[in-house]
Amino acid sequence: MKVFRIDLTSWTASFRYPNMISGFQPSLRMPPISTIWGLISAAAGRMASPEHHEFAYIFRYECMAIDLETIYQIQGDKGKPTLAAKSNIMRREFLAFNSLSLYLRDEQLAQAFQAPYFPLLLGRSSDLASVESVTTVDLQPVESLNLAGTVVPFAGYRLAAPIQALPTHFTESFPRRNVGTQPFYLLDWQRRGVYKLAQPGWRDPELETDLFWYTSDFFDKGDKTR
Repeated sequence: MKVFRIDLTSWTASFRYPNMISGFQPSLRMPPISTIWGLISAAAGRMASPEHHEFAYIFRYECMAIDLETIYQIQGDKGKPTLAAKSNIMRREFLAFNSLSLYLRDEQLAQAFQAPYFPLLLGRSSDLASVESVTTVDLQPVESLNLAGTVVPFAGYRLAAPIQALPTHFTESFPRRNVGTQPFYLLDWQRRGVYKLAQPGWRDPELETDLFWYTSDFFDKGDKTR
């Protein structure tokens, strides 16, 4: 199967666990699907969502570190914010020396990364990413998958991996609303070789990595919020 592979790199990346907003802020070891589609939307300059596209991705990182960050907490009065604020210190995880390989079948979306409309981020506004290349690759079919550096839906699969509820994307309205929240397996790149799935799929022969390929059928069945 011929697809487009977009290779990106970043010095830092951070993917916040949902609902963890105070105290220590850990980072997911890979971007959720919603981050991938935020990245694609930034490159295209328009809102993109996964229901009408096919894709896969692999995220790699070299190490993890903890940063001390100053935050400012806005004080409220009867449920409304005021001009009063106090500073605090928070410990925050981040991933360092990262690379992301994103696979798309849509040529228009893939070519948008040649001249991104908005800055590309792997997490927060400080986690800037750069595009190394956009190439065409021919994926090879395989009978089983050895996966890492991605997420796999919990429903229908059995893997020995952490599970976290994550949205697939967000609405275009403001404030944005999370869409398609469901449990996913979190497959850490540092544990490559552990996550084996007895299912046919695709392999990138150039990078020697297997891919969990998402089709529009998955979102039609898995998104229960629409």
